[in-house]
Amino acid sequence: MRLNEYRILWVMVLFDFPTDTKVERKAAQKFRKELQEDGFSMFQFSIYVRHCASRENADVHIRRVKGKLPVKGHVCIMTITDKQFGMIEIFYARKEQQKPNTPQQLELF
Repeated sequence: MRLNEYRILWVMVLFDFPTDTKVERKAAQKFRKELQEDGFSMFQFSIYVRHCASRENADVHIRRVKGKLPVKGHVCIMTITDKQFGMIEIFYARKEQQKPNTPQQLELF
């Protein structure tokens, strides 16, 4: 059972960076590495996702991403609810794939 699927959020970072020069490739790789160090997982090559237990937690990670933006490129940050993320259908070559594991939120009294 999921706890409040509408309050739990997923932060999605979508990006497209120029990679024509060695400096640009290095900046793009650094950005990907920093996302992973902050707990983001690769969803697709230019899409990373992170599970957040609350809006406040999501805002912390969004601020971190904004602080690490490269000089060049296009970045989009969006949040969706756990319920919306659970309705995503994933296919690879017409074969349906499993969704990433969703951490469960524990409630302590």
